[in-house]
Amino acid sequence: MTPVDRENPICPEFFPEFIIGIEPPVDRTEKALWFIFRGREVLLKLNKNPGAIPKMLDFGELGLPGTREQYLGTLEGTHCYSVELPEDAQAPEGMKFADLRQAYTEMSEKCFALVNKAVQIMEWDRTNQYCSRCGAKTAQKPGERGKECPDCGELFYPRISPAVIVLIRKGHEVLMARSPNFMPGLYGLIAGFVEPGESAEAAVVRETREEVGIEVKNINYFGTQAWPFPNSLMIGFTAEYDSGDIQPDGFEIEDAGWFSVENLPGLPGKISIARKLIDHFLKEEGLEV
Repeated sequence: MTPVDRENPICPEFFPEFIIGIEPPVDRTEKALWFIFRGREVLLKLNKNPGAIPKMLDFGELGLPGTREQYLGTLEGTHCYSVELPEDAQAPEGMKFADLRQAYTEMSEKCFALVNKAVQIMEWDRTNQYCSRCGAKTAQKPGERGKECPDCGELFYPRISPAVIVLIRKGHEVLMARSPNFMPGLYGLIAGFVEPGESAEAAVVRETREEVGIEVKNINYFGTQAWPFPNSLMIGFTAEYDSGDIQPDGFEIEDAGWFSVENLPGLPGKISIARKLIDHFLKEEGLEV
């Protein structure tokens, strides 16, 4: 097995400073980081460090009514918690609620990785309060990030949805595509969820064929990234063009084309795996990024 490179920039969310934890400390005697959510909005401090997560002994200091709480672990020895607030909760003075897509542009990669983890755990907690088999109220399974039905024994773990994303090369050009939901001028890469019983590599071939009508070859693994839109594990690949003409499907993709380094369109944010794939392509073309 190839050893994991902890400095690998492809997977910034994997860093040794954070240690996953299930059971919270018995006593709260030191300030902790509090990842506080109103739906899919995270509470951030408005200070000289944009995107800062509140740090305090107990989130109750903010005077906000939390509905549920989960312990995440420790970041460089600092305990981390996630808390869910009612939808009508208001941000305290000096703070704001930021949509996750906004937050991702304001935070460091490591901080957003923890926000990503926190919001997915909170949503798992909220959506698994009752057993989907028999309707009984579930309970936290000791020592695990799981819930257990006390009546029928059904177990519920956080849902993770695997998805593929691929950078496709054709000589010195890269295929970039635009979704109707993108901001004006923004282009990305071909991506989509893996179907049941399908390998990630097969999903690359199918998604490419479905979205832009071409065939690819020489598919190679690049890296992964957890992504909270909604609860994805993005599996990145590179591939080469094989055959066919670009034909956007008109639903997932409204426009697509081949781009050289001289005429790239608007690019995804720096901390996304899409951008890391693109930057990898640019480096191979001799550019510094």
